Amino acid sequence: MPLYTTQPLKIYNSLSGEKEDFKPIHDGNVGMYVCGPTVYSNVHLGNVRTFMSFDVIFRYFLHLDYKVRYVRNITDVGHIVDDVDEGEDKIAKKARLEQLEPMEVVQRYTVDFHNILKAFNFLPPSIEPTATGHIIEQIEIIKKIIDKGIGYVANGSVYFDVVKYNETNNYGILSGRNIDDMLANTRDLDGQSDKRNPQDFALWKKAEPEHIMRWPSPWSDGFPGWHLECTAMSTKYLGNHFDIHGGGMDLKFPHHECEIAQNEACTGQAPVNYWMHANMLTLNGKKMAKSTGNNILPGEILSGDNNILSKPFSASVTRFFMLQAHYRSILDFSDDAIVAAEKGYKRLMEALDALPNITAGSSSSIDFGAWKQLCYDAMNDDFNTPILIAQLFEAVRYINLLKDGKETISSEDLVDFKTAVNAFVYDVLGLNDDKAADADSDKLEGVVNMLIGMRNQARADKNFALSDQIRDQLIALGIQLKDGKEGTTFSIQ
Repeated sequence: MPLYTTQPLKIYNSLSGEKEDFKPIHDGNVGMYVCGPTVYSNVHLGNVRTFMSFDVIFRYFLHLDYKVRYVRNITDVGHIVDDVDEGEDKIAKKARLEQLEPMEVVQRYTVDFHNILKAFNFLPPSIEPTATGHIIEQIEIIKKIIDKGIGYVANGSVYFDVVKYNETNNYGILSGRNIDDMLANTRDLDGQSDKRNPQDFALWKKAEPEHIMRWPSPWSDGFPGWHLECTAMSTKYLGNHFDIHGGGMDLKFPHHECEIAQNEACTGQAPVNYWMHANMLTLNGKKMAKSTGNNILPGEILSGDNNILSKPFSASVTRFFMLQAHYRSILDFSDDAIVAAEKGYKRLMEALDALPNITAGSSSSIDFGAWKQLCYDAMNDDFNTPILIAQLFEAVRYINLLKDGKETISSEDLVDFKTAVNAFVYDVLGLNDDKAADADSDKLEGVVNMLIGMRNQARADKNFALSDQIRDQLIALGIQLKDGKEGTTFSIQ
C-alpha cells in the first residue's frame, strides 16, 4: 500500500491563503512546476534556498510513493532588466558587457547552476526545459490569446490586455491586488508606449536592430515576454491543469499573476490547484545586494573565500541550516547562525554513526511508532522541516539513551527506527554525512600526492615525457599542479 494513502498531507495554498488538504488531480501522481533561474549570473544564495525548499518537497512526495513529474525551467531569453517590458534583456546585456555570444553566457551560468545544486545534493528535476527551446509553443499561445480578443498587436509587439481580461476574470486573484487600485496608482502613459493600459504586459516584443536574441514570428522578428515561457512549458509537460506551481515569493506578482491570466485566457480554466511560494533569505539582517557588498555566493560559503564568515562550511551544514526554518519564513543567514547549525548537524551525524551499534532487547521501553508518526505529522503539515528536525533530535536523545542502556528497543522496532531515521535524514532532508566526503577527499589527496612524487622522480631522472604526461592527465581530470619553492601543490578546478 503506498504511503500516501496513510499520510494525508496539507499544503499552504497562496491562492486561498490557507492550508488545504492535498488531493492530486490524478490519484498517486503529482505534477509540479517550479520557476527556474535566469542564467545571466552565478546562482545566488536566495535562489538556492528556494530551489532547496522544492527539492525537499519533491523528495517527500517521492518518499510517500507518489509518481512525480517535476518540471523546473531554465530562462535563457526574454527576461528584461528590472522585470519590466521595456529595456534590455539580462542575458543580452551580460553578453554585450563581456563580449560573448548570448548562448556562451547561458552555458556558463547553467553549468554553474547545475554544479552548485549538485554540491548541495539536489535531485535533478524530471524535465528541465529551456525558454529558447519552446519559442514555437509560445507563439502558438500568443495566437490563441489574440484570437480570444485579449491580446493585441502594436508596432510589431504583442500585449496582453489586462483590463479586457478583467471584465470576465480576476486579474489579481493570486496577489490580492485590485485592478482599479493598480490603474489608479499608475502614471498615465506618455504616448510613447504601445500599451493600451499601464498594467498590460508583453507577450511578444519586437526586437530593436541591436538586439541579438531574436526569432521570426507572425508579428515581427523579436522575442517572447518573460511571463509567457512558463505558461508554455508548464502546460506542455503537465497539461492545461496541474497540481502545483512553485517559486520564490518575489514571483507572486507580476510573474505568477500573469501566468494565471495567460492560461485562463488561452484555455478557459485555472491552470494550477496549489500555488506555493518560498520566502526570502537575508544576510546579517539585511537584504542581500551586490551593490552594498552584503552578498555571498554559495561557492564562497564552501570555499571560505569571503569576508562574512569565519571559516568555510560544507554544503550539508549549509543545507541543514536552511532547513531549520520553514520554507514560508524569512531566514537570516549569519556566521553565528551557521556556526550553531554546524554544531547541531555534527550532533545528528554522531548519533547516526552510533545507531548501527545499538543492540536490540526483548521489548521497547519507548513508543518508537509514535515518534515516527510525529515525523510524518511535521512533514504532512505543509512540509514543516524545522519540526521534523526537532523530532530528529528527539531521536538523537533516544539513541544516546539506548547506547547507555537506559532504554530498550525490540529487534522489530530497531529495524523500523533505523529505517525511519535514515529515510528522514538522507532521503527527505537530503543531507549527506560529511565524514564520508572527508574520507574520500583524504583518499584523493593521497593518490594525487603519490602521483606528484612519481612526477618529481621522473623529473629528477630527466624523464620529462613521463612527468609531462602525469601533469597533463591530472589537468584533464580537473586537477591543476602548481610548482613552487616549497614543492608542488594541487588544486581541484
